[in-house]
Amino acid sequence: MQKKIFVTGISTEVGKTVVSAILVEALQADYWKPIQAGDLHNSDSHKVERYISNTKTKNHPNSYALNTPMSPHASAEIDNITIDLAEIKEPTTNNHLVIEGAGGILVPLNNENTILDVIQPEYHVIVVSRHYLGSINHTLLTVNLLKEKGFNVSIIFSGKEHVTTEAIIKKMTNVPVLGRIDEEPYFDQNVIREYAETFKEKL
Repeated sequence: MQKKIFVTGISTEVGKTVVSAILVEALQADYWKPIQAGDLHNSDSHKVERYISNTKTKNHPNSYALNTPMSPHASAEIDNITIDLAEIKEPTTNNHLVIEGAGGILVPLNNENTILDVIQPEYHVIVVSRHYLGSINHTLLTVNLLKEKGFNVSIIFSGKEHVTTEAIIKKMTNVPVLGRIDEEPYFDQNVIREYAETFKEKL
């Protein structure tokens, strides 16, 4: 059965792209980043392409590739465009699909819509949580809102283990924790492939 996984984070820079690459490699899935804001020459799509080593994955083009590394609504304004939800069309594929969001779920796309509006009911949403001061609150808010909206939600922890933080998040969200991505000195195809092996049976 075709799997569609949406990867979101509790904030920016929490490890969404590395997690996306691991999931793509584990499932030999296609990858799609609907909205890329900034770093167009070294985008998340480029990074995922470098990280994976399977030959089945297809990297689908962004619906919006914006020039400035800011919230999509502001980045679009600088580019003199308005993001239109109708233009964010899921690519057609018979393969599994991993979709990577931009920032967290309430990041604005325009004056009315947020990333949450891009997430379709059939997507399995994986929330990437990384420990920092305030991350418990951000994780609970994110997971609870997704649960409220009826989504199938899981968590992957990223970065250095923080036992008490992770324990209270597990207890209070009561959603599956699929595992953790450690604070590695670097990520390359081999490291991604090793993680992919460990995550394979959990997806």
